[in-house]
Amino acid sequence: MRKYSFIARMPDKAGALQKAAAIIRRYNGNINRLQFDRRIDPATVFFEVTADEVAYGKIAEELAGIGYLQTSIRPVSFLKFYVWVPNRSGALDEFLDSTTNAGANIAFIDYDDAGRHPGRLTVSLHVEESGAAGTLMDTIKSRYRMEILEYDNTGQRLDDTVFYVTLAQKIRALIGESEDGFLLSFLADTNHIAQELMDRGNDPKRAFSCVLETGETLRATTGPNFSADVQRIAITDRLTVFCFQMPCGGSIFALKTPEEVVLIDTGYGIYFPDVSTMLERYGIGKPSDIRRIIITHADGDHCGAGGFFSATSYMHPTTLGVIRENNRAYGTRSDKLILESFYTKMINLFSGFRPPDNVVLFPKEPAGKRGIFPVLAKIEIGGIRFEVLESLGGHIGGQVYLFSEEHGLLFAADSIINIASLSPGRMAYNALAEFLVASVNVNNDLAKKERGALLALIAETDERLKPAGKRCIVCGGHGAVSVLDGRKLVAYGTVEHFGAPEKTDNGEHPSSIVSGN
Repeated sequence: MRKYSFIARMPDKAGALQKAAAIIRRYNGNINRLQFDRRIDPATVFFEVTADEVAYGKIAEELAGIGYLQTSIRPVSFLKFYVWVPNRSGALDEFLDSTTNAGANIAFIDYDDAGRHPGRLTVSLHVEESGAAGTLMDTIKSRYRMEILEYDNTGQRLDDTVFYVTLAQKIRALIGESEDGFLLSFLADTNHIAQELMDRGNDPKRAFSCVLETGETLRATTGPNFSADVQRIAITDRLTVFCFQMPCGGSIFALKTPEEVVLIDTGYGIYFPDVSTMLERYGIGKPSDIRRIIITHADGDHCGAGGFFSATSYMHPTTLGVIRENNRAYGTRSDKLILESFYTKMINLFSGFRPPDNVVLFPKEPAGKRGIFPVLAKIEIGGIRFEVLESLGGHIGGQVYLFSEEHGLLFAADSIINIASLSPGRMAYNALAEFLVASVNVNNDLAKKERGALLALIAETDERLKPAGKRCIVCGGHGAVSVLDGRKLVAYGTVEHFGAPEKTDNGEHPSSIVSGN
């Protein structure tokens, strides 16, 4: 017995759903999930069924036999027109015979012989069969006076009566040509999170719009539209830290020394060509010059380009598990499993996810503790020794931090973020994930505990370094490299802009921002 998902397109008439349920029951299938909402799409029903393989094959065969089983996403033509029919008995039936024979679905029809245009029908319809729209127009023109108002065979003018067909076409535009089976499976997963969010009191259509906006924003910020906010900070005469804030997602850190370049996180895979150009422009070198990569955690915006580099990537064992399972809730007891699982698949699909191939795992057993955090390993970069600290799993399982007590340098991943330094565009993009997963943390209580402990570590390190005129420099997973000012994080040093300008509220981009240091 296993679970099968499928999509049914049913006629909008009494008993249609029961007919499908009876077929499933006939072969001892058990319905685990069912979702239909006329407000979204009046013909599409999503099923998840438990059955053995033979039984499911017969269920699918019978559903296909009555025209219910959707096995492909075909281009749909939209047609809106006026047609004048004679005012006599049977005239409408004769006209509709033409549309029925063409396999057209009527979306709108309007007629009133006492109105301003007696004898005129206004009709909107959709035709799925290739070429059927043209044949239908020829048929109608041969019998009636006809005036075409709108005609579209690209899928751009479809209305909500074929909502999921429209959605599928928009998704295909984002991911390129793909097998119908894959696209149908992705539609079913998208519907599942919409169902879950609706159960939580949210608008399901907002879920669909957030999914599309996520993919569209990623595509719209590559190539000539790519940009980054950049900081370069000399830690010692042998180590310079570069921070590159991506247009979407987390920051990439390049640690440049005379001997090597080490990356901390890689950004989304979709940005790799642009990141390669940027690294060369800042004198960091080509991707092949990178010797080591430290992956702080498994979210696509932090490890999704790792596979484009030949360098060895170091990560937590749970991070590798999240990557392999394609589920950011792996290794946790998250109550948002449906949302987390879908979001991981969606973002990895849209962002060109290509995780590291050449992987070395940090030890599972700690060698000590730094406050509440286990110390998994110690590494050296440019003469500076870092402790690899294991998070408690609040943001995501397997997240690690890098900390140098001597030099006051903390790479805090997504547990510490200078929210105030994020641009409006980055804030808007982050809000999409917040909605789709309800919270970007798999465990909010642990995430809060981690943040408090890290802030205490930063304050303690600041106090110790103060006599030497130094600060604890905080490199968060998003936003500017910062220092702690009281209870707030403020950007450290100069932030410069690379690439396409990002407009602010007044339509301009500040070329550089100088903050407290």
